[in-house]
Amino acid sequence: MREYALTFIIAVAVTYLLTPFVRRAAIAFGAVPPVRDRDVHTEPIPRLGGVAMYGGFAAALLISAQLPHLQQVFLGPTWRGLLVAGGLITIIGIIDDRWGMGPIPKLAGQIAAAGILVAQGVQLLWLPLPGTTLLLGRELGTVLSVLLIVVTINAVNFADGLDGLAAGIVAISAFAFFAYYYVVAVDRGFDRQSYPAMIAIILAGVCVGFLFHNFNPARVFMGDTGSMLIGLLLASITITVTGQFDANASRDFNAGGLVVFLPILLPLLVLALPLADLVLAVVRRTLAGKSPFAPDKKHLHHRLLELGHSHARAVLLMYLWAAIIAFASVALSIFNAPFTVLTVTVMVAICAVGLITLPRLRRRREPARAGAARAGNTGSDTGEVGTDHTPAA
Repeated sequence: MREYALTFIIAVAVTYLLTPFVRRAAIAFGAVPPVRDRDVHTEPIPRLGGVAMYGGFAAALLISAQLPHLQQVFLGPTWRGLLVAGGLITIIGIIDDRWGMGPIPKLAGQIAAAGILVAQGVQLLWLPLPGTTLLLGRELGTVLSVLLIVVTINAVNFADGLDGLAAGIVAISAFAFFAYYYVVAVDRGFDRQSYPAMIAIILAGVCVGFLFHNFNPARVFMGDTGSMLIGLLLASITITVTGQFDANASRDFNAGGLVVFLPILLPLLVLALPLADLVLAVVRRTLAGKSPFAPDKKHLHHRLLELGHSHARAVLLMYLWAAIIAFASVALSIFNAPFTVLTVTVMVAICAVGLITLPRLRRRREPARAGAARAGNTGSDTGEVGTDHTPAA
């Protein structure tokens, strides 16, 4: 655990220290796009923060390779593939953030980065199914792995709509993955020093380090450079954790086998809100006769702002929902107390719903209070007039 803690601190520190330099370089480079109609910020903000995130990731990965208890993680070629694929996706993001890139060339670059990752061993070989396993051939496994990586990259990219939103949600997902794998490794006697746990804690550190500069009011945006990078890292964790457990061994756990399926489910659950927002946006625009890629101001974060939430509070509410979903799923998969977990989760979720609707309730109360105040003032004035006209005894 000490090696993981040190790796986390390195990722946080390097990302935090690099970000101001990257911000100044982005301004000099001209990566400061004008404010668009659908944007919620009012001042132009430099992008390319993902360059600092890649620097933090690379530094933490290379330094952790020198730690005695983590060296066995670096025996295979996977970590080199992740460095190369991350570097490629960062270059694609720089081009897009500075000059713009069409959807087809960007998708081609994402597929190329995913292909590099798969070629270096980040590949689904089988999928857990209830009571059995589905063995995947090399061709099908490659296609499904590339598809999962590309979908995760774009889901995270889509979630990057408010200051600190994407970084915070991915950090929560990474912490949940780390807790999931570490607790299960302890329970099952697996090696606690492993590739998925290491990448998860590095990803969490990179996101936390960047959030110091990116939370509202943001001084720099990660841009596509950062959102595609952290999506790539999140997908690599998902794929490498999947297959760690034999589906037939799930009976040894008290959660009915959820522990086996959680690696695939967790990113989908944590990104459920952005993914649902994506689907609704496509349906909404298609029904309106517009292109599915046409921008609008009807996304989930726009609606939270319309309800009366501040920018920071809207982000924190989405953090809360992501944390509820992620850690409730992890707790259900590894602890023998489903009723307790569900009860606590429901109570927290009710509180979250109350927090979301609070501004609307306040707005409804304000007219009633104003009306009561006016009625009180009228009654007071009438009383004073009556007193003035009362004849003296």
